[in-house]
Amino acid sequence: MERDQSQKPLTKPDQEQEEDDYDDDRSEKCSRRPCSLSSAILQPFQWLQMLSSRLNPTFVLGVMLVYGLNQGFSGSFFKVVSDYYWKDVQKLQPSAVQLFIGLYYIPWVMKPIWGLLTDVFPVKGYRRRPYFVAAGIVGAVSALSVAAGGQLPVVLALTCLIGMTAGVAIADVTIDACIARNSIEIRSLAADMQSLCGFCSSAGALLGYSSSGFFVHHLGAQVALGILAIPPATLIVLGFVIYELRTTDDLHVQKNKQTEKLREAVDGMLRTIQFPQVWKPSLYMYLSLALSISTHEGQFYWYTDPKAGPAFSKEFVGMIYAIGALASIVGVIIYHKTLKNYPFRALLCFAQLLYGVSGMLDLVFILRWNLALGIPDYIFVVMEECVSRIVSRIRWMPMIVLSSQLCPLGIEGTFFALLMCIDSLGSLTSKWGGGIVLHLLHVTRTDFKNLWLSVLIRNILRISTLGLVFLVPNADPSEVLVPPNVLTNNNGKNMDEEESIQMVPLNEKLQV
Repeated sequence: MERDQSQKPLTKPDQEQEEDDYDDDRSEKCSRRPCSLSSAILQPFQWLQMLSSRLNPTFVLGVMLVYGLNQGFSGSFFKVVSDYYWKDVQKLQPSAVQLFIGLYYIPWVMKPIWGLLTDVFPVKGYRRRPYFVAAGIVGAVSALSVAAGGQLPVVLALTCLIGMTAGVAIADVTIDACIARNSIEIRSLAADMQSLCGFCSSAGALLGYSSSGFFVHHLGAQVALGILAIPPATLIVLGFVIYELRTTDDLHVQKNKQTEKLREAVDGMLRTIQFPQVWKPSLYMYLSLALSISTHEGQFYWYTDPKAGPAFSKEFVGMIYAIGALASIVGVIIYHKTLKNYPFRALLCFAQLLYGVSGMLDLVFILRWNLALGIPDYIFVVMEECVSRIVSRIRWMPMIVLSSQLCPLGIEGTFFALLMCIDSLGSLTSKWGGGIVLHLLHVTRTDFKNLWLSVLIRNILRISTLGLVFLVPNADPSEVLVPPNVLTNNNGKNMDEEESIQMVPLNEKLQV
């Protein structure tokens, strides 16, 4: 690394130069380590400054608020608090909770609808801003309703919790449309933008997990859910500040354009999904998630059981997940620094293998083999959580980058939402599949004798997914996977040619 000019030795008189050369060399060598340390500290801020200058500061702010505060913090806080809400307030069985959690994915499965709305139906001339505001209102109202509603019926409580996830899903689609567009227009920054999303999500999750146990213990699960009205409120503010040019067409022209663009968007999605380089990796992403059935609720009930399990406290459960969130950041760093340029197929094959092998740590813990090895529960569960989170992040990041590279320009928001809908369907299948397995194996609030078997089945299914890696393209992240003229009409004009919204500065577009 080149040193700053201020660190160079001053010019000496000729008679002193020879005897001072040795001292200068020593001071230069001694200064390298502090420089490297300061450079390492400043590097993340310089990276953010670079993204802000090449993209837009309000876009970076939007990623931080959506991925960091709403997905990261809210998602992690919601995960712990809602688990205790179903267990202690509603007193449901783990298999039932597993099925209910699957319903949380309904707003995520509807992402293509939200994507169509943001791409095709502007409000007052804006395509992104109004949907951030709408997402904030839906999320805040739902959180306050469940917190202040007293002893709610199960159906009403589930509706409110789904409403909270709906607010995050709508905001996610809206910011993902901006990310997908920027990834297409500046492909060199595609991995950097996903790294930013991963960093923000993991940092927010760290805060959410570390504070969730404290609030559940002191406020109770139901009241603690009311805290989740704060992050959606920031989305309302974001809707008013994020950079977006307003369209100037009159109402009649807008309606005609909306109808035409809706038809073109649906037609474009159908044409794009038919390309083998698109539907094959999409199928892989769905199956890799669906076959990895979730046994989380059974494990959570076992973690907190005072007789059969290790009886972890509320604070420690939150701390386990918080350490896992910190490990997620490590996973993002590993991907960003060493793996982001590897071909998708090789990287996903390696990650899926690690994913299946690391899942065996859960089996070791449930069978209490860790105690036979002399490893206390508290140490082993932290180690297992860290390994699991790092591997999961390394496995997830290339799939997201691949998804952004499969989106055609013009319907990038809609098509990226479609791909994320496929992922959400995979997660929903995973939750419901795990719930069915827990039910069939009679894993209940107090009976965990077959929990180890459900985890073993899960791990076998994870490893079996390796046979599907051939569906992933053997391409680098910088390669073009979708033909650039996929949405070109008969007149040779791209359907997005007249798009007035611009999420990337013009000078950057000209440089690409």
